[in-house]
Amino acid sequence: MQNPYNNYKENSVKTASPEELTLMLYNGAIKFIGQSKIHIENKNIEKTNETIVRAQSIIQELNVTLNMDYEISKNLRMLYVFILDKLVDGNIKKEIAPLDEALEIVTSLRDTWKEAMKVSKLGNR
Repeated sequence: MQNPYNNYKENSVKTASPEELTLMLYNGAIKFIGQSKIHIENKNIEKTNETIVRAQSIIQELNVTLNMDYEISKNLRMLYVFILDKLVDGNIKKEIAPLDEALEIVTSLRDTWKEAMKVSKLGNR
């Protein structure tokens, strides 16, 4: 028997708009970076690596799906590469400071994305 929460998550992803999926990805990256920091504090190297790799995968997905026809995509690509560098650095050194830098940028991107979604909805009325 499947977990009802997993069914809900799967249905949420399947029915989400591209904008909502992007928001979910940002939220996932934030969640995994936060978990990574906790695992570093607890000196759980295996879990630290696992959660950082999951955050990296999300940022890589955001990066490869950029539409490079737009100027802003070039700026986002540079940010995503910087975030990935910080995640790798935090993973190699098992240090929180690089993760904090990555988290700050991802959180800012997520908050900006949420605001853009609100503005877009207002404009579509």
